[in-house]
Amino acid sequence: MTTTDPAPPEPRQGSRPESRVPPPPRWAVRAAHVVAWSTLPSGVWRVALVLGVPVGVMEREEFLAAFPDDSPLIALAYVLLIGAVAEAASYLTFGLVRPWGEVVPRWIPLAGGRPVNHRLVVLAASPGALAVTVLWWVLFFGGLLTAPSPDPGASAGEVVFLAAYAPLLLWGPLLAAVTWSYHRRHRGARTRS
Repeated sequence: MTTTDPAPPEPRQGSRPESRVPPPPRWAVRAAHVVAWSTLPSGVWRVALVLGVPVGVMEREEFLAAFPDDSPLIALAYVLLIGAVAEAASYLTFGLVRPWGEVVPRWIPLAGGRPVNHRLVVLAASPGALAVTVLWWVLFFGGLLTAPSPDPGASAGEVVFLAAYAPLLLWGPLLAAVTWSYHRRHRGARTRS
């Protein structure tokens, strides 16, 4: 005579199995949104500069002089590429608070439907958070400290520039906080299972 174990009870509608990762806290989701939006103002500022909109800190001709043949087309391509890379990198923070940070979306060839290795995510996001923190804090404050300032006041162009680039100071610290939350949620799910 063989015995079989009874089937485990079906989970109730809307309940989470024990082995699943808990949802991200609301503050982490909000922080991920702030990270994603933090790169947009500086990207718009750079595009405005290339298109000739007076931005007050630098003239278009001065910026174009750094490119071969003072080419506005090369400058625009460069600015759009930098903006696209920054936006894509900042949007990856959503993976720490969205389902595609738990399971690879099915539409991705070869890996779709597989669970995401949360340790690799944390190992990638942690140095990324440190890198963007150091990069933007050093560039931002280093530029402010070394800039010649014959006038103690700030021009309207400098205010616009600072307003466009200041949100980048949030990127690294908030990415680190969201990464920490992602790590804690996954570590907690491992200990429960």
